[in-house]
Amino acid sequence: MGLNTQSMIFTIYGDYIRHYGNKIWIGSLIRLLKEFGHNEQAVRVAVSRMVKQGWLQSERQGNKSFYFLTPRGVSRIDEAGRRIFKLDPHEWDGKWRMLMYSIPEEKRQIRDDLRKELLWSGFGSFTHSCWISPNNLEKEVEWLIEKYEIQEFVDFFTSEYIGPKDNAELVKKSWPLEEIEEKYEEFVSVYGKQFIIHQSLLNEGKMSDADCFVERTKLVHEYRKFLFVDPGLPKELLPPMWSGNHAALLFRQYYQLLAKPASDFFEAVFEKGNDLRKKDEAYDANDHPYIVK
Repeated sequence: MGLNTQSMIFTIYGDYIRHYGNKIWIGSLIRLLKEFGHNEQAVRVAVSRMVKQGWLQSERQGNKSFYFLTPRGVSRIDEAGRRIFKLDPHEWDGKWRMLMYSIPEEKRQIRDDLRKELLWSGFGSFTHSCWISPNNLEKEVEWLIEKYEIQEFVDFFTSEYIGPKDNAELVKKSWPLEEIEEKYEEFVSVYGKQFIIHQSLLNEGKMSDADCFVERTKLVHEYRKFLFVDPGLPKELLPPMWSGNHAALLFRQYYQLLAKPASDFFEAVFEKGNDLRKKDEAYDANDHPYIVK
């Protein structure tokens, strides 16, 4: 099954370009995407769409076009990076965040967009128009209210649940944890086998830097899909044998295995059309801890 061009561009920006000054020549991007079977026209169309959607901006230098993430794009990529490379479930402060809204029918598109944003941020649909999360998402909610200009239609609470059921029941009602668990088990099954194969091939010198670039990008691309389904619940609210923990450990080990040769390939392509810099010093290396240079 082919990989969506725009989605792959997001992955490459998040895993590579964001760490090298945030800007890339379109020719280099086309060359990188060629490794996945995407042609020049598909890349240019996807990039143009991402500019219209407010994720990318363009800049001319002589006869070259460069593209870089907008502030909105940087914010989304950095948040995704923090969640992807998060090592362990966090501790819970015992508080529930509750967002309630009554958005009129004529603003249905805003309502639909808001729901998608809430799901991506990790909110669960407790009841119709009532969303909850145990995570500290106050800033995200403030940003969404401002973005969609819905101040008059929403109410946001921080509260404690005092019964009559328990917190586990709230989780069960708001998130399909069993379905998410199955997706993690499938990831562990498929990528666990690939990890062992690639470990063997690398030890035998049978994987090129380009191969590692492709496999590392596919790994991140697949793993980041969990951002859209896993709410990132604190450990107190997760099952004791949560497969998300096993998937995170596998991802960490697999990523480390491929990190350096993959980065070497990226740099070789990047430096031909860009001012190659070391990873942007303003970028917090702790957000991207698995690259061994």
